[in-house]
Amino acid sequence: MKVPIYNLKGEALKKIELSEDIFNKKINNNLIHQVYTSLLSNRRKPLAFSKDRSEVRGGGKKPWRQKGTGRARHGSIRSPLWKGGGITFGPRAKERDFKKKINKKIKKDAIKMVLSQKFKDGEIKIIKDINLKEYKTSQMDKFFKNLLKIEKKFPKVLFLIDSKNHMLKKSIKNLSYVKIMNAENIDLIEILNNKYLVISKNILPILNKMKNEVLILENK
Repeated sequence: MKVPIYNLKGEALKKIELSEDIFNKKINNNLIHQVYTSLLSNRRKPLAFSKDRSEVRGGGKKPWRQKGTGRARHGSIRSPLWKGGGITFGPRAKERDFKKKINKKIKKDAIKMVLSQKFKDGEIKIIKDINLKEYKTSQMDKFFKNLLKIEKKFPKVLFLIDSKNHMLKKSIKNLSYVKIMNAENIDLIEILNNKYLVISKNILPILNKMKNEVLILENK
């Protein structure tokens, strides 16, 4: 599997060969969906919260006397029977847990499958190492337009970079259509939520170390 490397002008340079184990893996949509929904569940925060009768304000005084009124007995307007009273068995934020366990191997396989699909669709771009004397947002904007042939509509782009390159982060963070992510934190959700995946050549060894797989075999 050979793929070209692009320079800052969006021009294709020499080709490198990538591992088929990661970029040519058989797709299992059910597995990808399972991992995707599990990751979303793990990020979900329980926000729904209802007050029980001990937390509702007011109701310290008995509504009416116990006997002689002809009405039912009530001790407090905090009772769940009253409008504005406490809720019985309502949602409690601390008691709800949406987390789902994900097998590490399955999670890795799902990432490989998504990368393989994006590679087949031509949505992965590997670029030459970016080493500039001066980093400017306008310069990076021009680079992405040349690389992805963007004219009017801006597709979402996930750009994997080295966490140590702070100047590159600053020059890209104001581009609304580009999502910056450190290569060490590559995430399935972000890969799926963005159309294009742009990877710098110097990131491949980082992915190689993280995945314990050979991403790049040899330069040719």
